[in-house]
Amino acid sequence: MKTLYDLNVKTIDGDNARLARFRGKVMLVVNVASQCGLTPQYEQLQALYRQYHSQGLEVLGFPCDQFAGQEPGSNEEIREFCSLNYDVTFPLFAKIDVNGEGRHPLYRYLVEHQPVRETLPDGQLKPNLLKAGLLPEEETEVLWNFEKFLVDRQGLAIARFSPDITVEHPSVLKAIEKALHQETQMAS
Repeated sequence: MKTLYDLNVKTIDGDNARLARFRGKVMLVVNVASQCGLTPQYEQLQALYRQYHSQGLEVLGFPCDQFAGQEPGSNEEIREFCSLNYDVTFPLFAKIDVNGEGRHPLYRYLVEHQPVRETLPDGQLKPNLLKAGLLPEEETEVLWNFEKFLVDRQGLAIARFSPDITVEHPSVLKAIEKALHQETQMAS
């Protein structure tokens, strides 16, 4: 793979798509789930999308069932859930794996280029996962549902946020706004 834009993904409807369609956009890539304590973040993701889409932000939701089986539905059920409960209009994709041997190439790229996530200093998610025996083996693996990767207009992963940091958090908003205000300078 040369760049992120060379990757193929499947939409929630099962159609093949290339990430090249988002070239020149700022992308917030999020692994999502419908039955997680963090699922209400869909509402914040949709509000963020509405606020910044016209400035070039794309929120990309990738359902994943690797975390305590919290995304058991079919792609059709996921799409319906997101539409009915959160009026999601940002792009959703087919269910994928974000960790392990079956990790989707998109997440291989994101984790390789942004191995360290920003965490809340007093965040309880990681200690709670540790107590429950649910902490990933490797520190670089995706921690849980709703981990966020920020990709700039050039297709570079520039930030990564722990699942319990919402998109309303000042550090997330600051990173998004900074990325949106950078000029598009595409290498040929």
